[in-house]
Amino acid sequence: MAGSPGPLVLGPMLRYIGETDATVWVETSGADVVTVEADGREWRAPTFSVKGHHYALVVVDGLAPGDELPYAVRIGDEPVWPPAGHAFPPPRIRTIDRSRPTRLLFGSCRTSVSHDRAGNASNGVDALRTLALALADGAAQWPDLLAFVGDQVYADETSEEMRAFIAARRDITQPPGEEIKDYEEYAHLYGLAWSDDAIRWLLSSLPSCMIFDDHDIRDDWNTSWTWQEEINRTPWWHERLMGGLSSYWVYQHLGNLPPGELAEDEVYSRLLGTSGAGGAGGVAGAGGAGGVAGADGPKAGEVDLTEPLFDLARRVDRHPEVYRWSYRRDLGDCRLVVVDSRAARVLDPHHRSMLDPDEMAWLDEQLTGDVEHLFIGTSLPFLLPPGLHDFEAIDEVLAEGAHGRLVATVAERARQSIDLEHWAAFNEGFAEVFDIVMDVARGNRGRAPSTIVFLSGDVHNSYLAEVTDAAERHGARSRIVQAVCSPIRNPMPRAVRVMMSAFARSLVRPMRFVAGRSKRVPDPAYPWLVTDGPWFDNCLAEATIQGPDVAIVWRGGEVRDGDDLHPVLTTVGAVRIPGGQDVGVGIGESAADERHTVTR
Repeated sequence: MAGSPGPLVLGPMLRYIGETDATVWVETSGADVVTVEADGREWRAPTFSVKGHHYALVVVDGLAPGDELPYAVRIGDEPVWPPAGHAFPPPRIRTIDRSRPTRLLFGSCRTSVSHDRAGNASNGVDALRTLALALADGAAQWPDLLAFVGDQVYADETSEEMRAFIAARRDITQPPGEEIKDYEEYAHLYGLAWSDDAIRWLLSSLPSCMIFDDHDIRDDWNTSWTWQEEINRTPWWHERLMGGLSSYWVYQHLGNLPPGELAEDEVYSRLLGTSGAGGAGGVAGAGGAGGVAGADGPKAGEVDLTEPLFDLARRVDRHPEVYRWSYRRDLGDCRLVVVDSRAARVLDPHHRSMLDPDEMAWLDEQLTGDVEHLFIGTSLPFLLPPGLHDFEAIDEVLAEGAHGRLVATVAERARQSIDLEHWAAFNEGFAEVFDIVMDVARGNRGRAPSTIVFLSGDVHNSYLAEVTDAAERHGARSRIVQAVCSPIRNPMPRAVRVMMSAFARSLVRPMRFVAGRSKRVPDPAYPWLVTDGPWFDNCLAEATIQGPDVAIVWRGGEVRDGDDLHPVLTTVGAVRIPGGQDVGVGIGESAADERHTVTR
């Protein structure tokens, strides 16, 4: 945790994992050299600094597919991980093995409060920590990757512990009050999120990738042109955004991309002595064992990335196309494409799109066939419950002034106050992406995958939706499915749960009737239905490849016998999605025998 004694402040975190390489991220208390030791070999990287904080990303290369190597971390000459007397199994680096079925965890929306009775009463049991305890005890199978799909931290809804830190350094009666203000507060926020012993151990052994959503910066971030104009008039927003984007780059984005792309990043390339490739979106690591200038070099002249990183954040705010936060991971029998659905938006009221032209072109290149399963990670569900999709599409038309300025003002306020800003509220981009996905499913971009699965969070409930009659009506050879897992730990109020259930079921036809009466509200070209859920438990979902099929299970935690610190893993829901020759069978229809759902 931030401020902890000793040379290791936070981490280590096992981030990228490939067939022959990996990256390990750490935060240190000072300038030094970080060494990863495994299998009798060593890999080193010097630290770099941002706003007085010190970090390193060590590239571990020269591995073999399917390796399972216990590892240790040293800062300078001092062993720091695993700590002496550690209560958890040794951390390990487990590379991708194409012959092993892929197991992919995903989820979003996790608040950082205590794990005692008070914390569980206010925010529910932490599904991430519950899984960590189960894996440590051998009560669950190890996944290959954990994809955090948004709201890893809450910059606008701070915990009691975070508020105490803020109050100790500034006047909380002045804006932004108890919300995060700058990089220093973000650094402390990440420390609170990832410093619990069980979670810290889990993230040192389970590779992870991440993408931001609004609360990583602020609720409704980039909802509309009007929102952006209003927030830019506040005196504190610029510093908040610079701190948020810069800290995101360091704590989250830095570990997302393969080592082969690291030298292309315009900021991190300064550590490597290369010029970088500008907007390519690659990041960082200071080379493998041969990438360190010498043990005394970093201490004598550690590279400070503060100015170039904050300069990038300033340019990204004005011109999102200058840098790409989206990325791709190849996982043996499947591909994961993670899309930035926040910073790359086009907010022009007459030309709204979730993705700007450059981002759309990049996504177009990534969405191809010739892979067994194609996963598309987007923090905001691509396929909302149909009733909610129509509601947001109607609101977008009204906010654009279809029925006058007064109605537009009311619609804009509704858009901001109840978060009507998902893909449905950016219909132009939604329709374009859907056409690309359907082109992949028809086999026009290589062999059609067995399944195309959107992985999302954000909406504080979990469900499964599928495009109906995809084969018969649209010529698809792939199942097209939306899987949502939210929250990991931030339950939805009960009154809102009723509304969300209605949008998935009873309000589908009424909202479609209203939307269908307007010539301005587009009819979805490829209709879909919610087939399973919604569930409102704190949970993490795991997608497991089973040949052409995908099995998804949502798991949460339950306190038993009053032992709040040691919750037990429970199953919230489970679904098997038949692929291949079963593509024409709906999950919720005649394929009911292929599905099982468990709720508690």
